[in-house]
Amino acid sequence: MNILAAITREERKLEKQLSKLNSQLSGVRAAAKALGHSAEREVVGAKKRVLSAAGREAIIRGAKKRWAKVLERRPAKQHRSRFECSPLVSLPIY
Repeated sequence: MNILAAITREERKLEKQLSKLNSQLSGVRAAAKALGHSAEREVVGAKKRVLSAAGREAIIRGAKKRWAKVLERRPAKQHRSRFECSPLVSLPIY
């Protein structure tokens, strides 16, 4: 396969795509011109949302309330003495 021929084929294909995109771009520009200056505005990012202190407190209170419900449904842990052995630990018999 001739590399030079492959490169020229790829070049022709890219030029064809470029001409198609240029025609689409001119169509979009014509539509924008027909709409007037309203289409020329820049797209601005979304404004950063700020949460008030009262709103933040309400969210915290709600989260604590939900966690309290979850924790009250759980069975209470039985606390062992720190010197008590775990039932899984067996001492060697001599």
